[in-house]
Amino acid sequence: MIFDMEHTFSQLALVTGAAVRLGRAIALALAKKGYAIALHYHHSEESARLTIAEIEKIGVPVFPVRANLRNVQKIKRMFEQVAATGLPLRVLVNSAAVMPRQDLLNMDAEDWDSVMDVNLRAAWLCAVEAAHLMHAGGVIINISDTGANKVWTAYPTYVISKAGLEVLTRLLARRLAPHIRVNAVAPGLILRGEDTPAEEWTRLVQRLPLGQSGSEDDVVRAILFLMESMYITGEVLVVDGGYGLI
Repeated sequence: MIFDMEHTFSQLALVTGAAVRLGRAIALALAKKGYAIALHYHHSEESARLTIAEIEKIGVPVFPVRANLRNVQKIKRMFEQVAATGLPLRVLVNSAAVMPRQDLLNMDAEDWDSVMDVNLRAAWLCAVEAAHLMHAGGVIINISDTGANKVWTAYPTYVISKAGLEVLTRLLARRLAPHIRVNAVAPGLILRGEDTPAEEWTRLVQRLPLGQSGSEDDVVRAILFLMESMYITGEVLVVDGGYGLI
């Protein structure tokens, strides 16, 4: 499958969690590459409106799709809306995620499910639905985290879900080849989580070999690299300033 990023007009990219933070940056970057954008959001309605307005200024079509990724039927409905655009789906970026602080020994099954449903199960369901629409081939990018290989006791289900997402990436890459490539990007210290204390964040950044946190643009460049690299599938590209070395 030849993936021509110079002629992306009339091709669709679906980005989950695209209203805010990293998902927003990804959606805007793909719009600037000429993709029509299916912009998924759930609770962040006002932020979605602002992001939609920015994409419209770029001059490409944008299709807002609201869905609760914990609900299987809502995910199916989202892809019905994507199909109804009439544009070929060529790119899926599974960016939506939740990252609550939890205590592995003092939480219940709902606490577990609330993270796993969004971070892992929804990524699987979205990939399967997307594959049905990628008749001419396509690319799936999962947004993992360097935490997938860390023991973050304050975020147990988050790191477990991201470790699972990396395994899922390899499984999907094997099953969907040769027409659909599947890779993941694992950001490090890019954006401080709402539940991460500022002092803790600063302490981690100071320990990085590169001595500074990264930016959304660093992650976007990694995604675009994987999209353009026709001979790469089943890989996890780490963008962490050397965090994995400490």
